[in-house]
Amino acid sequence: MVTLRLPPHAPGLKIGLLGGSFDPPHQAHRAVTLFAMKRLGLDRVWWLVTPGNPLKDTRRLPPLAERLAAARRLATHPRIDVTDLEAAIGTRFTSDTVAWLARRFPSVRFVWIMGADNLAQFDRWRDWRAIAARVPIAVVDRFGASLAATAGTAAHALARARIDEGAARSLPYRRPPAWVYLHGIKSPLSSTAIRTTIP
Repeated sequence: MVTLRLPPHAPGLKIGLLGGSFDPPHQAHRAVTLFAMKRLGLDRVWWLVTPGNPLKDTRRLPPLAERLAAARRLATHPRIDVTDLEAAIGTRFTSDTVAWLARRFPSVRFVWIMGADNLAQFDRWRDWRAIAARVPIAVVDRFGASLAATAGTAAHALARARIDEGAARSLPYRRPPAWVYLHGIKSPLSSTAIRTTIP
């Protein structure tokens, strides 16, 4: 059983949440984090290293402890916190994670951070509308994903909740549903592509 150790948090803090398998963690994770931190005016970002992505084949997924250690070696920033929160609370679903956080820390201003590639398939996530209704979302542009993301089911369904990129720093203070599409990072790196180069 994983012991729950929460990263630093306090009422009023603006905390970004970046979830994923981190298999392996790479420089784009860090770049996206620092970019979102700056553009949204976040105080901290938590990397939520998941026990296993429900939308992916996890049979060859390295142990959680290995991925946590690798993520911590990469993060190396005083305001990036690497956590196994989802394993500790017993979930693999983002909807459960944000619901748990909202119940326990209603005064923390959480923002979910995702790449544009995830927005393109967001409608496949369990209870995706509930996620959007519970936490503001920042979508960071990804190499080759812009058109699919903005033309996808979720982007259309949430079109009225989209705010102008120039108002990005207001996102943590907005009542969800609210989301912003951030341009400026177009890294071609992905964990999937990196895994294919490992013998």
